[in-house]
Amino acid sequence: MRSKVTVVLLFLNVVLFFYIFQYEEKWKAELKTLEARRRVLGPEAASIDSLARTSRTGVTVKIVKRGESWWLTQPYDWPADQNALHRIVNELQFLEHETSFAVADLAKSSQTLADYGLEQPALTLTFTAAGQAYTLKIGDDTKIGNRLYVLSPDGARIHVVGRSLADSINLGLEELRAPSIFSIPVFEVRSLNVQTAAPSNLKVRLRRDAASRWSFESPINARASKSAVEVTLTTLINNLIAKNFLDAANPRLEKAGLEAPALRVTLEGNARRETLLIGNPLPGNAAERAVPGTSTGLPATGSAPAGPAPADGEYFARIEDKSAVFTAVIPQPLIDVLRAAQEALRDPRVLDFEPGTVTAVTLTAPGQPELGLQRLEAAAGASTGWQVVTRVAGQAPLTSTADTKTVEELLQKIYLLAVQVIDGHPKFLSDAPSAADLENWGFNRPERALTLNLNTGGGVRGNEPSTLTLQVGVSPDKPGLAFARVTNAPFVYQILPDIIDETPALARHYRQRLLRELPEGARLTGLTLTDLATNTPLIAKQIAEGDKNWDAVFAAEPEARRRAFVALVPQLQTLRAKRFTAELFNPDHADTPAGPRPWKYRLDVALSFPGANAAAQTSTSTLFLTDRLGGTTLLAGSAEFGGVVFETTQELLDAFFAFTYLEKNDPGPAKEPVVPPESPKPALPAKK
Repeated sequence: MRSKVTVVLLFLNVVLFFYIFQYEEKWKAELKTLEARRRVLGPEAASIDSLARTSRTGVTVKIVKRGESWWLTQPYDWPADQNALHRIVNELQFLEHETSFAVADLAKSSQTLADYGLEQPALTLTFTAAGQAYTLKIGDDTKIGNRLYVLSPDGARIHVVGRSLADSINLGLEELRAPSIFSIPVFEVRSLNVQTAAPSNLKVRLRRDAASRWSFESPINARASKSAVEVTLTTLINNLIAKNFLDAANPRLEKAGLEAPALRVTLEGNARRETLLIGNPLPGNAAERAVPGTSTGLPATGSAPAGPAPADGEYFARIEDKSAVFTAVIPQPLIDVLRAAQEALRDPRVLDFEPGTVTAVTLTAPGQPELGLQRLEAAAGASTGWQVVTRVAGQAPLTSTADTKTVEELLQKIYLLAVQVIDGHPKFLSDAPSAADLENWGFNRPERALTLNLNTGGGVRGNEPSTLTLQVGVSPDKPGLAFARVTNAPFVYQILPDIIDETPALARHYRQRLLRELPEGARLTGLTLTDLATNTPLIAKQIAEGDKNWDAVFAAEPEARRRAFVALVPQLQTLRAKRFTAELFNPDHADTPAGPRPWKYRLDVALSFPGANAAAQTSTSTLFLTDRLGGTTLLAGSAEFGGVVFETTQELLDAFFAFTYLEKNDPGPAKEPVVPPESPKPALPAKK
């Protein structure tokens, strides 16, 4: 019984779905027919390729489609705003009427096309599709409902449509044209060319390679600054707009200066190029007043700005292959960059390399042995380290562990080494120096030479090394200046002399700063600080046998002394040098720039190291210390660690200062002032 019911229900569902399907298809067909009846335009609106709008006064605007883009061709040739054109085309394709009636029926009611404003329409829109022209006439507004009368292209029917059609079609020229002067997007630009006017007539050409790096092709072969070029392109393409267009009869065109433009800026993209001609500034505007006495108002190449930055100026301009002349407000910084493109767009860095590719650095200085820094091969799972190699003629190389952070800072300083900028102008001294120039700038005996070995990561056989050698020269005739060059390039740069102090050819400068780090299980068990002048111990502390830490010792100390101990012990367990000041340790004194300074204190540190199968092993580490030499300077020395003299860290200095100065000179807690007792007042005589 149940199976029969199930079969019946299944059959009824099939019949129901079949009925719904048939009804829905019929409903869809009827809906499409209804929509088609309401559409003003037929399938021809799907392939519109040109539009012409003519007003009642006879003014015509024509727009054509070129490829995938729309262009204004009348009253002037200019890229159209793509969004505005898509809106117009969509409006035409989906234009529907509220109602319509036949033109043939007008005579029955004694009416004519003139009664609807269609005899001389307010707007006539002509469009072409598949080579055939169609005309749509737009008449007056309806008396009610805020609608429009439109005459169909065949002239047979009058449609009543919404006002959105007129709002889309009747846009002004400033809304129909694309605001940007260049149509090539930034990412597509492959080349930038700038040419200045006579008498310099300088042509600058930059090109982008496959790795998106920019370089000069003329007037020199040199690296360009990627950031500066891209900022310039962004300003030209995205920020530079046409302000006002001038017709051929405009008298101001006589002063446009576009026959011999002050600047020609050319962008090359994928199989297309656009050239902007920049002429004279408009009379009386900020650009003309920027440089008094010049015909163009543009600063001469290499001139320094005087006073506050001039305001942006409005210039006459034109795209080279188009006749339309327009004005554009051009930022003064952009004008300055274009006029001095050879310097303004050049890469200011002296060296072009990535710090991570450096495998070795060789430093040489007059009168000093050659110093090398070598990157060590990293073990599996370990970070890469560096070592210092000192090479002295006739001796085996001396090696020591380098401080990775210091070496990385050195590479970063070399990477960022850039030309000096004076009064807003980079000092690229020469692109083709003579031998006399090189000698005059101190390159016959460079003050510093740095050779970088690079692992560039290319080639058939894997990584291929290459080298760069930087020379820094100084001249006795030019105190306070330094000059730099790369030996395989002809350019000479003026740089800040700080790089000489920042790249000393001294092994101690790059030595590992971490002198001691106690292994797991090792402990600091005793501290003795002795004043060497009086042989008096200032500190004599040790933890009790069996104690694992200094808590019990610290608990018995006054608060100020306890804080100093808490800061001191960790600094001695992990001993670091701020910087090394001498190559050799002398037990009598510390060598300083002001002369020898005697050791003032001796610090003995008792250390305990756990044994494998025996009792803990103990040893004593000794540090000699000077008196405090300045606010942040305290020298320490030791025969350990290869015999070193170094500046302590600020944390260690502050902890010692609490014991060596503050404690000895602490006046103690302030005493309450003694107030003398008041004298007894004389008794007043009794009243009579």
